[in-house]
Amino acid sequence: MKFSELNLHESLLEAISYMGFENATPIQEKAIPIILENHDILACAQTGTGKTGAFVLPILHKLANRTATDCNTLIVVPTRELAIQIEQQIQGLSYFVSVGSKAIYGGGGGKDFNEEKEALTQGCDIIVATPGKLLSHLKLGYVKFDKIEHLILDEADRMLDMGFIDDLKKIISYLPKKHQTLMFSATMAPNIRALAKQICIHPKEISLSIAKPAEGVNQKVYMTYDNQKPKLLAHLLKERSDYESIIIFSSTKAKVSVIVQELSKAGFKSKGISSSLEQDKREEVLRGFRSKRIRILVATDVMSRGIDIKEINMVVNYDVPNEAADYVHRVGRTARANTKGEAITLVNPKDMRKFGRIEQLIERELEKLQPPNELGEGPKYELPTKKKKYPHKKKNGNYKGKKKHSHSGNKNRNKNFKKNKPTNSNNKPSGN
Repeated sequence: MKFSELNLHESLLEAISYMGFENATPIQEKAIPIILENHDILACAQTGTGKTGAFVLPILHKLANRTATDCNTLIVVPTRELAIQIEQQIQGLSYFVSVGSKAIYGGGGGKDFNEEKEALTQGCDIIVATPGKLLSHLKLGYVKFDKIEHLILDEADRMLDMGFIDDLKKIISYLPKKHQTLMFSATMAPNIRALAKQICIHPKEISLSIAKPAEGVNQKVYMTYDNQKPKLLAHLLKERSDYESIIIFSSTKAKVSVIVQELSKAGFKSKGISSSLEQDKREEVLRGFRSKRIRILVATDVMSRGIDIKEINMVVNYDVPNEAADYVHRVGRTARANTKGEAITLVNPKDMRKFGRIEQLIERELEKLQPPNELGEGPKYELPTKKKKYPHKKKNGNYKGKKKHSHSGNKNRNKNFKKNKPTNSNNKPSGN
């Protein structure tokens, strides 16, 4: 469906055309008409499908001819990077519409705080905020949210995973009872449905491609020991010298700098990004990566959701993510908007069980590759077997330790069982 068929404001259509877009994605096609009809919504679609446009465009349509100056729309997101990105997209899409927006997130200085306070007190059409920083302002008592008409929770599942449920409920308590609530998520977990029941009014549900990597992603798995990973990563990068944009994911902040150092020793320039980095430095690194001045980015899961960077050639999972759904989000950084991409995961013995859960989630078993011969043989892929409920049970039905015995037709335990216990050929009690 073309954007021109969605009955959007002419100024918005002009901005969309100026940005080079013509056709709506499936989530945009389904969500925009429902939002324009003022229904609450619970929408689920995989990362990279255009969820931001699905809620920003109809909100901008509603605000196109607005003259009031108070805060109208609140968008709550899990990370400062996503807050910045959404606010930038709002600015781009509202280029020909008189709509103001402000991103509110932690990590700034006194000047940033004063600018945020001014937006919250003087009024701003759209506020994009992370939960913690927004609550800091709310608790000071000067925030004016009594005229909020739209609440949007983006990456709602991620916010719940990060423990923001109480913060979200507290934020919602500052809003007027009557408002439109839009929940967007990459998964439709039970806790998401439970939250929707609490804060939405008869929400319309949209569910597209839940928890599946895009078709354009070429997924590969290498079985490696930890000491093989640095050389294997260098080998993979040398084979792909034509790739212009690569993200390497680590599961911990501490390992980000270690991987950057290992890459440097192997002759590869890279930059690391995690929550340990100061906000201005993080933004500088992201700008360099977007502009292709930085070819290799080493990151934690702070980069796995919502960050829209086009034409990423390859994603490497240096560590298997702890949550299966995070694999989809990491892999979703590549092959966006129907392009092609490559995703490689390095699996050591302790991560085999976690990768097994990933394969269950994506409903696909991936081929397990071995490192190049010069790096030595990697581990064999073997999922740990489930522990038996009675680990000491023997084939004859007896157990080690305390014995229990009952005779057929007799519910009472034989008090003289120990004296009369059957013995084996060696005159030792059976089961020992």
